[in-house]
Amino acid sequence: MLRRLAPDTSPAALLDAIEVDGAAIIERVFDSEHMDLLQRQLRPFLEAAPCGNNSFNGYKTRRIGAVIARASASHALALHPLVTTASAEYLRRFTNGIQLHLTQAVCISPGESAQLLHRDRGSWPHLNRRIETELSAIWAVTDFTADNGATRVVPGSHRWHQDRAPLEAEACPAEMPTGSVLLHCGSLFHGGGPNSSRADRIGLLLHYNLNWLRQAENQYLSCPVEKAEGLTPELRALIGYAPGGSYLGFLSSPDRGGDGHELLFPEALFRKG
Repeated sequence: MLRRLAPDTSPAALLDAIEVDGAAIIERVFDSEHMDLLQRQLRPFLEAAPCGNNSFNGYKTRRIGAVIARASASHALALHPLVTTASAEYLRRFTNGIQLHLTQAVCISPGESAQLLHRDRGSWPHLNRRIETELSAIWAVTDFTADNGATRVVPGSHRWHQDRAPLEAEACPAEMPTGSVLLHCGSLFHGGGPNSSRADRIGLLLHYNLNWLRQAENQYLSCPVEKAEGLTPELRALIGYAPGGSYLGFLSSPDRGGDGHELLFPEALFRKG
């Protein structure tokens, strides 16, 4: 079973749990009022989205991206200091910074079957397996239960040989109340659970990855300049309006001399006048 930690737990304790099990749950980080607001902001987009068209995406599951631009209540989740600190520390062996790799709200409706157990690191199949690519946060917008589709995880599978496949019996549901978060590394087997209840299960996926890798979600299109200008500098940098490594992501200006490196994101982009 996964370790369950309090919101005031230390990053060190959280990282210890992730190193051993590949995942951990932090319970009741945000109150129900904040999560209700987030759900109200997400609902119109989820209801307008089509269901998936294959067994992996789910025939009774709706997904939407561009969450930072669509739901301001998500900003506090994306920037939560325990999550971002743990992500940066977990990945620091391979990078000098992190970025948001993916933002996705997922609504699993009644009658959905279990998703295939999988690893997230498949976005970069040729990358050395000794390089951990990401740390993923799955926030419970609604309660997660074994009956309504709570994410299933296989504790310890991040340490398995790459050819070993999980058995269904090895997976356990990450049950947690609204406002809680499941953190897991990209090498851990996991998947959405079946929903045999009468209500939707809504989760918010916020994945953090190495800032020198291409993001799965094109944040510059999902949150373009006119929207990014209203974000805090910290959130702008997190979604990618900042350099990755020494020279990745700089902006050259045709109107200025120099080599262009003085116009690094985020602040130069929004300079007025």
